[in-house]
Amino acid sequence: MGPLSGIKVIDLTSVLMGPFATQYLGDFGADVIKVESPAGDTVRFIGPSPSPDMGPLFLNSNRSKRSVVLNLKTPEGRDLLLDLCTTADVLVYNVRPAAMKRLGLSWEDVNAVNPRLIYAGLYGYGQNGRYAARPAYDDLIQGGAALSHLFTLSGSEQPRYVPAAIADRVVGLTGLSGILAAIIERSRSGRGQRVDVPMFETMVNLVLCDHLGGLTFDPPAGPAGYTRLLAADRRPLQTADGHLCALVYTDDQWRRFLAAIGQEDLPLTDSRFASFGARIENIAHVYGWLAEIFLTRTSGEWIDLLDAADVPVMAMHTLDSVLGDPHLMDTGFFSHVEHPSEGRMLSMANPVQMSATPVAATRHAPALGEHTVEVLQEMGLSDERIGRLLDQGIAATVGAADTDDSGFSYGERRSV
Repeated sequence: MGPLSGIKVIDLTSVLMGPFATQYLGDFGADVIKVESPAGDTVRFIGPSPSPDMGPLFLNSNRSKRSVVLNLKTPEGRDLLLDLCTTADVLVYNVRPAAMKRLGLSWEDVNAVNPRLIYAGLYGYGQNGRYAARPAYDDLIQGGAALSHLFTLSGSEQPRYVPAAIADRVVGLTGLSGILAAIIERSRSGRGQRVDVPMFETMVNLVLCDHLGGLTFDPPAGPAGYTRLLAADRRPLQTADGHLCALVYTDDQWRRFLAAIGQEDLPLTDSRFASFGARIENIAHVYGWLAEIFLTRTSGEWIDLLDAADVPVMAMHTLDSVLGDPHLMDTGFFSHVEHPSEGRMLSMANPVQMSATPVAATRHAPALGEHTVEVLQEMGLSDERIGRLLDQGIAATVGAADTDDSGFSYGERRSV
């Protein structure tokens, strides 16, 4: 039983940002009901997979959920969603608030049927600013939050995007924290509330916590930017046979590092290495010096030497080699699971560990509409009405198929 056992979540999110947050809620034990359109979450169709609508991005962001298909653009589909909300604890969406209003699912609409429900929106821009109506994607937010500009400050010829959906993931986790805080507050007040998490503001906060620098003060005490993070040579260090990630940072670490390589007198002969402040002030020279030193040994030799000196070091993995990292093997981070429709697949553990209420995946990522009938039955709908909803395309499910030991059935999608 996870820490959120007994909490019901209506998940109206799609793509990556919202589903990443709601997957955590599901891993924490909440009953997450993912409500999809008849076309399905678009991320279902991204990446190689045995089935065309069960891509790896979907599988890795939507476990621990049930899937229900409702056409929310129909009056009856919308009413069914509101009926679901009457017994739910949380509703999460990641479209623009104006779209929720057009669907008749605004904060006011939902709060009217369940004042205890927490209504959480993860979307592009704060609604009291001029960008409120704009669509937003990870790339746009990275650029707007100055992440792309940081590449040019650190030596890149052109601005770039971080090659990961970093804004989606960060905002998803920020939304998760807001939802959990609202659940705690409701335990005291008995009231639900609206939780708004705009991407732009969240990522500007993330970047400027590091790089506001001297602009923190009025008048400014200096320029923006954290010098060490922007140093051109702040990168994995090339060794005699590859690359390695190492950070010699504190005075004690430098003392041990220099002793290990037989240059303990360097701070006496070069004042740029004499103290933490001196090294930060001369970080370009320091990193350049390290780059030359690390070419003299292999990666394995450096790992042994730095581990013995208690200096932070890490292998620079590729997407393939990280799967065999010995520490991750020790902790059981990766495991193979049998998915009822996709077969044997690699799964990653939720990184949060709790002693009394363990965190773990509770379900396989669902087929589109796999649990539609099950959830409608839990709502008290008759088989006759459910059949009519399927016939009219207001709801949809998958056809009868083999069922695994957990009771999850998979098969061809149908709306009639």
